[in-house]
Amino acid sequence: MQERAARTRQAVLEAAADEFAERGYEGASLQRMVWRAATSIGSLTFHFGTKTALAEEVGAAGHARFERCLADLAAAPDPLRELRTLIGALARLAHEDAFVRATRRLEADRPGEVPPLTEVWLPVLRGLLDRAHDARRLRPGVSPEDAVALLAHLAEGAMAAHGATRDSAWDAVWDSVWNVVLHGLAADRAGQEGQADQAGQTGQAGRTDAPDATESTDVTDLTECGAEPA
Repeated sequence: MQERAARTRQAVLEAAADEFAERGYEGASLQRMVWRAATSIGSLTFHFGTKTALAEEVGAAGHARFERCLADLAAAPDPLRELRTLIGALARLAHEDAFVRATRRLEADRPGEVPPLTEVWLPVLRGLLDRAHDARRLRPGVSPEDAVALLAHLAEGAMAAHGATRDSAWDAVWDSVWNVVLHGLAADRAGQEGQADQAGQTGQAGRTDAPDATESTDVTDLTECGAEPA
């Protein structure tokens, strides 16, 4: 009996995530949720009580999936490589996970009532940029604060594009965008070597060519982040 109740509860939660993601808080219908979940309105109210409580549960699940995905990201020696992986994982979640899409929609519909997902991923992004700065991987003149602002907007844009089809063409566009961003952010490795060999001199740091993106940021995409659990 408890196992059946748990299955019903999960089915309602998944149906609610789909409904909130598609229609937002005001447009979401409890009747459509129970139809999606193949259950009754009585079962929904028994497990969750109100639409507000159900939205809170969906939001909590979205946050938990974000946190789990970020915790599973593999560390890389180069923080710029890790940044690429991070933003790619955020975009994947927004494309493939109904709970994350629902949480983002609820954030927009109910500002101040749903904790923003930026609380989960922005500190990670900021920490990686601090690492890149400390390792002299950022181009001279690029501050971590400016880079945070740029990459935060890039991440939000990648997540907002979740309505587009995720295919090889999408990935090719993403690679091109990242190459442009990297060109503006990354320090020239030849310049770094010149600085190391000629302390106190500029070496080749003034060059404007960024390192090859495939050299420093070519990573295997994470198939688990954003994938629906079995």
